[in-house]
Amino acid sequence: MISQYLVDIIERDLSLRIETSRYYSDKEFKDLIGACVDKLSEKTSVSEAQKAELLKIVFNAHRKLGIIQPLLDDPEVNEIMINGTEAIYVEKGGKMVLYESRYTDAMQLFNVIQAMVSWVNRSVNESSPIVDSRLADGSRVNIVLRPVAINGPVVTIRKFSEKSFTMETLIENETLCKEEADFLAECVKSGVNIFVSGGTSSGKTTFLNVLSGYIDFEERIITVEDSAELRLPQPNIVRLETKNSNSEGKGEIGMRKLIKTALRMRPDRIIVGEVRDESALDMLQAMCTGHDGSMSTAHANSAQDTLTRIETMALWEGNISGEAIRKQIASGLDLIVHLKRDSVKGRRVAEIAEVVGCDEGGVCLHSLFCEGQKLCECQEGGKVYEKIRSKSKR
Repeated sequence: MISQYLVDIIERDLSLRIETSRYYSDKEFKDLIGACVDKLSEKTSVSEAQKAELLKIVFNAHRKLGIIQPLLDDPEVNEIMINGTEAIYVEKGGKMVLYESRYTDAMQLFNVIQAMVSWVNRSVNESSPIVDSRLADGSRVNIVLRPVAINGPVVTIRKFSEKSFTMETLIENETLCKEEADFLAECVKSGVNIFVSGGTSSGKTTFLNVLSGYIDFEERIITVEDSAELRLPQPNIVRLETKNSNSEGKGEIGMRKLIKTALRMRPDRIIVGEVRDESALDMLQAMCTGHDGSMSTAHANSAQDTLTRIETMALWEGNISGEAIRKQIASGLDLIVHLKRDSVKGRRVAEIAEVVGCDEGGVCLHSLFCEGQKLCECQEGGKVYEKIRSKSKR
């Protein structure tokens, strides 16, 4: 492991060599650091491996994200959790492990955080201590500063996978069986309105991305997300992303406004990365007003719980009754795909259920698949059945 003392020597020498008025390309900057490393090696014993490591550490500190850059470059790391200056934990191979390095200087960590959020023109400070952002590679970032995070700053990075998942990949990983995959592909092509639900890190966004790949390339798609993560292959796509308020508390553009804006952009499909507030009502209204094939995700513990979550979030709007919302859910939402994640089976489709109506007890579900086993066909005459049948006649 490289001594911080050696890094400090390189940093001091580098500061003397840099011309502040000049811009250095990455190659030029690496050459400059390399010259500092060579000078150091003339005065002390430094191996070739150590020289390469020194160059990498200093370059990452200036041009990338410092000590966590190796974690971002490691394809086996799924999540990075920075607990202030106390520790860094990573999820690797499905297990939580303590990283060997940590930030010892809170100001250094704060500077790294500012580099993260500035890329997408967002800000985070004491007056606005919580922000969701993304990195240049698409990785999702959540940041919480003091005084909200007592041992902050706390940074959680959900890495963007460079691997392109397909339905075939999910079948190979036993996320779902081929019969489920074929059914869902047919549903997407037929314009079935779908919610993908599940717990944290259950693979909702990845699954939504895979489903979206079955949308016809001639259709116009509007995506709405807090942090843009979806990567769709279709050519006619418009990507909208929420905007935080500025330092004066103005200029915020939330999910609700973007969904309403999307409705005016002549969409064939509206895809919302995740509904987590009263924007659930706007999503339901979009599904009820002719935008068939719209999709979204939501945090929930089961397919049935998804209905409760959507209703509860829609009720936050405050000007609509629970009964009216349940009728909109029954009218607009067609299918729920619920995902689970555990240490034994990993991420998988736990249930696929269709929405079949609404009675005094609430919105009714009809379970079609459970844990990879087909339970029954779509309810004849139901919305899913009719949309698939209508598509097959074209």
